[in-house]
Amino acid sequence: MQRYFYALVFAASFVFSSLASADQHDFEQCRQIFADQNPPVVLQAQARETRALCFASFAVLHSAQSRTPLYVAEKLNRKTLQAAHEKRKDKFFADARLPRSERAELDDYKGSGYDRGHMAPAADMTTPEAMAQSFSLANMVPQAPANNRKVWAKIEKATRKYVLRAQGDVYVITGPVFDAAPSTIGSNRVWVPKQLFKLVYDPSANKAWAHWIDNQDLAKVGRPISYTELVKRTGISFLPSYGGG
Repeated sequence: MQRYFYALVFAASFVFSSLASADQHDFEQCRQIFADQNPPVVLQAQARETRALCFASFAVLHSAQSRTPLYVAEKLNRKTLQAAHEKRKDKFFADARLPRSERAELDDYKGSGYDRGHMAPAADMTTPEAMAQSFSLANMVPQAPANNRKVWAKIEKATRKYVLRAQGDVYVITGPVFDAAPSTIGSNRVWVPKQLFKLVYDPSANKAWAHWIDNQDLAKVGRPISYTELVKRTGISFLPSYGGG
């Protein structure tokens, strides 16, 4: 299998961490977003030129190479989703906490043929602040339009339905997958993912699974893959303390 580089995003509060590899100290202000307060363990090569960003309701590990998140993390439960009635604003913005040399700009997406695809969905946000923050380009990847609006929206909706049935907190990690020579958009050469994944972990049921789809308009929802398979494909330990398959 071709070796992939994964864009993963971490949910956290509005603070910059220094350029560094992805260890738990990067997310000191928002470690509560992660299961057992342990951020994913990312391969050193993938963690180069990354910044950990904390938002009100999600956390992002952002890559200066891809100009996208490496992954985005959320902690959801029935109570938070039942409160998620904020009106969608659609006010996208380049995240000023990232240096211009490391980030995507609005112009990169204009005329590209790709949507600005949320990794932490706007529909998960419970406050005006969280809703506004979800439109940061640090939470976006170039996504095929029909994929974003149909098949991916279906996966997001199914995830929310599961959380509403769950007994406690559910941890969700979403990100892009890039091939060895990704295509790009815009003058900043923002990487276009080949695939997308969404990992769902329910500690109360001691189970985890992941959705994995091609970033194409004609992609269809397939059977979820196991956590073990996701780790095998990515080389990333998303849940360092999880012992399941």
